[in-house]
Formats: sequence, structure tokens, C-alpha cells
Amino acid sequence: MLVDSHCHLDDKRFTEDLDAVLDRAAAAGVTRILTIGTGDGPPEIDRAVRLAERYPQVFASVGVHPHDAAKVTPQTYDDLRALVAHAKVIAFGEIGLDYHYDFSPREVQREVFIEQLRIAQAANLPVTIHTREAWDDTMSILREHHSGSGVMHCFTGDPAQAREALALGFHLSYGGVLTFRTAENVRDSARITPADRLLIETDAPYLAPIPHRGKRNEPAMMIETARKLAEVRETTVEGIAGLTTANFDRLFPDKLH
Repeated sequence: MLVDSHCHLDDKRFTEDLDAVLDRAAAAGVTRILTIGTGDGPPEIDRAVRLAERYPQVFASVGVHPHDAAKVTPQTYDDLRALVAHAKVIAFGEIGLDYHYDFSPREVQREVFIEQLRIAQAANLPVTIHTREAWDDTMSILREHHSGSGVMHCFTGDPAQAREALALGFHLSYGGVLTFRTAENVRDSARITPADRLLIETDAPYLAPIPHRGKRNEPAMMIETARKLAEVRETTVEGIAGLTTANFDRLFPDKLH
């Protein structure tokens, strides 16, 4: 039994065959999926919730991705405050900073990130964090404005960054990058991540693991990441599945069950 702790089932690449994607996930042992509610940004921010309503094994997050921070209005925050009460919303995100693309001005990204941290904390929801080429600012904001639980999604940092995030109480979630030939620093981080802070994800349809790299990723492919993680930590796939599922169950709210 595996849990995909972060994917994007609302992506247009799943429009034509989502039922088949979910069937393949179940056949691969992926019994639950957290689909991320950022979509294409405001004003439509409830796509993941609508998907979760359709499928019992799917749960949702809500939030505005840093790429879309410039689209935020006061109404967006009101909508988010309403959505967090939904029975199938178990996380807030993905939120954070992205200085690689700078699709939204950095100052706006920071302001929107901070306000969303406030909403998540008021709702007592774990946050799922996106950070790209913005590590220091992300950590600074989290230290000042966040005191709850959360996940560093698709963690690709080195062991020093892993320890920094762990010191703030975060879980580290590993995806397909863990299997890439050049990602030895990520594997080093996976080795030192405490057993009770470990999660796995696909980030589907992005970042398919080897041997599927370059293809559309989907939850069923997470078994390859689980295999690599088991190799890195010198354990079994069954051990990784049990451990990461138990961690997912502890991290997210009671309404998960």
C-alpha cells in the first residue's frame, strides 16, 4: 500500500484517461492520492476539491502556486478560507517561492506566501512547500511565519538543506528525481532523513522516474521511486510503503480517515 503524497490529477494531460490512470495506480498498490489544488491559479482554485469529491481514494489540497501569485485578489483569500473547511481538503499548497521562472514578481510571491501560511495555520492544515532557487528566502519566511506541520515537496536539496528543513519540523517528500543518475545529493539526503519524516510522491504529470523519464508521469510509476528509496535506505519496498503510508496518516488531519 503506497500513498502518492503530491500529484496534479487536474492537469489537462489527464483529462482523457483519468479513470484508467487511477485504475493503474490501484493495480500498482497506490491506494490513496493527494491531488494538489493550485491548478492554473485564481480565480478557479477548487479543481482538486471537485476531483476528490468524485473519487474516494483521492484527497485534495488548496492554495495558490507562486507562479500565480500575481493573480491573487482579496476574493482569492476568502475563497481559500471557505475551501479549507471541505471534508476532503487535508493540506494547504503547494505554496512557496519560485525564483527560477519569476512568473510573478518576487515581492508579490513573498506576500502571497506569508498570507497563505496564515490561512493554513488558522485552519490547522499542514502546508506543502514549493521552493526553487529561493531556499534562503523560503526558510526565512517559514521561520518567521509558520509554526505548524508541513512537507517540503519534491525535495531535491543536499543534506545540509535537509537538516535545515527537518529542524523546522518538516517532512521531506521524494519523487522521481531520486532515481536520476545525477541526483546523488538527493539520495544522500534521503539516507539521512529520519524514518518518521519520510514521504514519497510523483508530482505527476511531471518528473517521471527512470525508466519512464520523458513520459507523462502518473501515480502508478511511483513504485520506481519506492524501489530506489528502498535501495538507498537498505530496506525493502514493502518497508518503504509501510513507513511512508504511516507517516502520511500521522501528518494529515483526522478527516483523512
